[in-house]
Amino acid sequence: MTAPPPIVVAPRRTDTPRAAGEGHPGTIAAERFSFWYGKKQALHEIELVIPARCVTALIGPSGCGKSTFLRSINRMNETIPGTRYTGAIALDGENIYDKGMDATALRQRIGMVFQRWNPFPKSIYENVAYGPRINGSLPKGELDALIESSLRRAALWDEVKDRLRQSALGLSGGQQQRLCIARALANEPEVLLLDEPASALDPIATQKIEELLYELKKELTVVIVTHNLQQAARVSDYTAFFYMGHLVEVGATQRIFTSPREDRTDAYITGRFG
Repeated sequence: MTAPPPIVVAPRRTDTPRAAGEGHPGTIAAERFSFWYGKKQALHEIELVIPARCVTALIGPSGCGKSTFLRSINRMNETIPGTRYTGAIALDGENIYDKGMDATALRQRIGMVFQRWNPFPKSIYENVAYGPRINGSLPKGELDALIESSLRRAALWDEVKDRLRQSALGLSGGQQQRLCIARALANEPEVLLLDEPASALDPIATQKIEELLYELKKELTVVIVTHNLQQAARVSDYTAFFYMGHLVEVGATQRIFTSPREDRTDAYITGRFG
């Protein structure tokens, strides 16, 4: 396994990774980003660089803001009435909250997979074809090739290639989750967001998802929210620890788990709270 790129010491309380995939799309940078649900402030001036071609894990106790931050990266939270934000989140240097940024186009570039798999009640083929068909018209041959490529990238092709026209709901839970990943990949995103994608899966299915993330980071940016610290340690290059809406510490995963610089990070990782 190649070592993650170097980090630099930020002038604040965190380590900020350099843009690992410089020259590649998919670098995310939050600048003093705060977010509210009505009067409740969920995030407080988050400053975080998420490098391209890496897996970054967001960890922290329930309600700490990590899922809110994840959903802010592709503006999913703005669909909730009464929310507001300050600051900025940039994708490849472009503020995703600029008025001229089309949210639908943004979500093609930043795919998302949720905790509970949610395939459409359609065939396996139609699930993966849904995004490309909505976003444009491809000749059948090109669409077929894209479907196969997306399923291969999701490590699912060999398991479903002989039943593409059968209902996706007949797949196992782990297969359905990988199908949802394939559905996101069919839009050819730069970034893939995953909100606890393996929390409802058995150990074998979880291992397949983790192996898949290792392969996917070779071609895009991966950000994963997980409550499973062992999973974060296994799959991520960088780890960011959130607590009560604040980003407490971020750095190379090995360093965070072996020599955290903040007492709260150490307490969480060692199980003293959480």
